[in-house]
Amino acid sequence: MNYPVTAKVDTLDTYFGTEVKDPYRWLEDDRSPETEAWVKEQNKTTFGYLEHIPFRNDLKNRLEKLWNYEKLGSPFKKGDYTYFYKNDGLQNQYVIYRAKGDEEPEVFLDPNTFSEDGTTSLAGLSFTKDGSLAAYQISEGGSDWRKAIILNAETKEIVEDTLIDIKFSGLSWKGKEGFYYSSYDKPKGSELSAKTDQHKVYYHKLGTPQKDDELIFGGTSLEKHRYIGANVTEDNKYLLISASVSTSGNKLFIQNLEDPNGLLIPMVEDTDSDNYVIDNIGSKLYIVTNRNAPNKKIVTVDAANPEAKNWEDFIPETENVLSPNTGGGYFFTEYMVDAISKVNQYDYDGKLIREVELPGIGSVGGFGGEKEDKELYFSFTNYNTPGSTYKYDPATGEYELYWKPEIDFNPEDYTSEQVFYSSKDGTKIPMIITYRKGTELNGKNPTILYAYGGFNVSLTPSFSIGNAVWMEQGGIYAVPNLRGGGEYGKKWHDAGIKTKKQNVFDDFIAAAEYLIENKYTSKEYLAIRGGSNGGLLVGSTMTQRPDLMQVALPAVGVMDMLRYHTFTAGAGWAYDYGTAEDDNEMFQYLKGYSPVHNVKAGTAYPATLVTTGDHDDRVVPAHSFKFAAELQEKQEGTNPTLIRIETNAGHGAGTPVSKTIEQYADIFGFTLYNMGYTELPNKSVLKDFKE
Repeated sequence: MNYPVTAKVDTLDTYFGTEVKDPYRWLEDDRSPETEAWVKEQNKTTFGYLEHIPFRNDLKNRLEKLWNYEKLGSPFKKGDYTYFYKNDGLQNQYVIYRAKGDEEPEVFLDPNTFSEDGTTSLAGLSFTKDGSLAAYQISEGGSDWRKAIILNAETKEIVEDTLIDIKFSGLSWKGKEGFYYSSYDKPKGSELSAKTDQHKVYYHKLGTPQKDDELIFGGTSLEKHRYIGANVTEDNKYLLISASVSTSGNKLFIQNLEDPNGLLIPMVEDTDSDNYVIDNIGSKLYIVTNRNAPNKKIVTVDAANPEAKNWEDFIPETENVLSPNTGGGYFFTEYMVDAISKVNQYDYDGKLIREVELPGIGSVGGFGGEKEDKELYFSFTNYNTPGSTYKYDPATGEYELYWKPEIDFNPEDYTSEQVFYSSKDGTKIPMIITYRKGTELNGKNPTILYAYGGFNVSLTPSFSIGNAVWMEQGGIYAVPNLRGGGEYGKKWHDAGIKTKKQNVFDDFIAAAEYLIENKYTSKEYLAIRGGSNGGLLVGSTMTQRPDLMQVALPAVGVMDMLRYHTFTAGAGWAYDYGTAEDDNEMFQYLKGYSPVHNVKAGTAYPATLVTTGDHDDRVVPAHSFKFAAELQEKQEGTNPTLIRIETNAGHGAGTPVSKTIEQYADIFGFTLYNMGYTELPNKSVLKDFKE
């Protein structure tokens, strides 16, 4: 490979007496012509390589064919209308439809008209309680910075000027008067990479300019937090403010909106636990918390004395992690049992009504709605079953299939099995392995090992069209539930943070070794993949054990662990990572696994395709840029180390379908090609569009 030359500029930082070189620091300037030129040259090299993969177009065509089926979201009622999201098949963005009674559905909002190339996406939609007004957010080019547009829902007419510069925010209505939202002051320097760490909540009163919006919380040094959210209860009685300094733990405040002189009263004044109000009946608040309950529970308290010392258990903690919802006058408690869903239904007195018998073993979502709803909806999916929607009667517990996709993929041809393997320290880790029935475990099956392992995120079984195409080609798809995730509650999360982060990498390495030892695959046919924190997982694993896999696929990864907290909202990740400024021990620990700082000259690294987006302002692309530059400089041997930089795209949310299909075709094409394939392993699925 002839890689573009990446200039090295002497840059030196000193941490607790230790000097650290950073020769590619200049790539952090996303606005410089030098960085822009580097991106163009890298993409030219990468796409030049990808174009030589003989079956790349076959993969793209198959992805398009499989993707091209109607997709429907669960309906929800607002005012006189029932709304639902729908995609005809290959539309870049889902369209929002609505219907009144038995009338034919009409288009309410079509995000495909927001921009010619589909890169402006819908990023949130919020209605007033009576459904007469709606506010929606848009994201341009995948950025986390949003704009908000307000509609008369009946006429679909825009009612006032667009609000700008909103970030990490919902829109929560106060009656029909206005709504609360959150944002940061626009940073000096690049809005895509400069640090943002003081979040603020504003109230926008309809009919007034945004510059006059009232600052509600976050404007003082005492109220300084990185993430602040505002929500109004369903009955419009209370305003709730959540304030966090990191991605775990939050303070909680409440204000009685019916009291003209009502003040924000603290409910929780520390950030030692995660807490939110899920519902209320009058002044009785129902709170979801992991305070003294690592797997979460629901407690109640009176709004007049809402401090944590007054909380009483409503639905106690169990041995499984709780994720509740409310609808139809009931609580629905979803529990994760080894990452698989179980759902119970309770009334507002805490009485168990029933365990909901689910359609199968997998993941459910939904059961949410307003108290007066007579029917609710839930979705069901797993790794080999496309998501279906069911209509549920909360009074009887009976449900019926509402919608099932018609897709050119037969789930009966595939199987998912859950195994438990031992990590380096003996901890048992669950992993779900999915593949075509009849696959011979001979060590020669192309395998993608995918994981995340951080931020209390749980990977539960779900269907992916991309993974379906992979499995059609004889591929195995394996997902371990690593420490650092949320599958077993706060203790499981905390076992993979800060100076315990190596546990996560050890869990991932042990998963790869299990797959190899049990002949699912071998080093020559193994690819590791992950995105964001999962990109860090891949970067650290491939630098620690380059001998373990043939292909590495780090996406939008956090690769520079010494400087991640200096970009955008990165400092908020310190609960999981710690920072290089904490103390010498934390600095040395981070430096010990930081992917950018652990690429060693003369090492044969796996074939690597780094992927990122030039508008990613969550994990700035400089992480990936610097990692790719290090790999290209130091790679020993013939394995390619390339970076694919999507232009006008961000961290992933809202990416147009057309771009997503191209990305999958390139990633799978690169993977199979570097496992030695010159043609697709299973060409029979191609016949439909070759005839």
